[in-house]
Amino acid sequence: VKLVETWMTLTSTTSVAQAFFCLLLCIPWGSSCPPSCQCTERAGAKAVLCSSQHLQEIPKDIPRDAVLLKLDANSITSIPSNAFRHLSRLQEIDLSRNAIEHIDRAAFRGVAAGLRSLDLSGNRIRSIPKEALLALRAELRLADNPWHCGCALQELLAAARLHPGSVRDITCHTAPRHELVGKPLLQALGSGANLCSAPRRSTDVAVLLAMFAWFAMLAAYLICYVRHNRERSRGHREHPRALPEREMGSTVAVARR
Repeated sequence: VKLVETWMTLTSTTSVAQAFFCLLLCIPWGSSCPPSCQCTERAGAKAVLCSSQHLQEIPKDIPRDAVLLKLDANSITSIPSNAFRHLSRLQEIDLSRNAIEHIDRAAFRGVAAGLRSLDLSGNRIRSIPKEALLALRAELRLADNPWHCGCALQELLAAARLHPGSVRDITCHTAPRHELVGKPLLQALGSGANLCSAPRRSTDVAVLLAMFAWFAMLAAYLICYVRHNRERSRGHREHPRALPEREMGSTVAVARR
């Protein structure tokens, strides 16, 4: 009887261990949903919906198998380095209508290969490091931001894949050339403006002005030096003439006495 009881105990213990091991294998670790988001399945792909949740930063517990990530209409102010590095399956990121001002150079490291769409429209972005976007194959939406239209932005847009519908809404909020302020960047570039030449011309003009000022100071110094030497030479010439005249006058006066 004791042998039978022992055997039944071992059998039940083994069954519990097997069930626990199976449970560990079946639990989708890393697939938990952030508290402020909803996680759904769309055509077999996981979508993480975090729109309009008053988020001030990108959640750190986004499921690793997420394909679509919507973070639009929040209060996110920056995209830090490696913000999506663990989300290698991401194909679409929507960060529109936030308050983003700063984007790190390595913000999209880890998702560059598979990302197809990136929406950064409606933020407070003035400039983006070209290293942050040039590695992406995604189609970019960059409209409705207070862009500084300089050489860096021109080079970035020339190499990036822009969504056709958002290109005309990329407007110059500030620019090295005052006439470009308030105008669509596409219109400015279409009229022949080259934003990369303006800083070089300004630098050349500054160098020329500095050289001109230096030569002017040198010329003024030489002129003053020459005039001073001439006046000094005249003084030496007139002094010996005046000395004999004084001596002769004193001799005549002595003779009269």
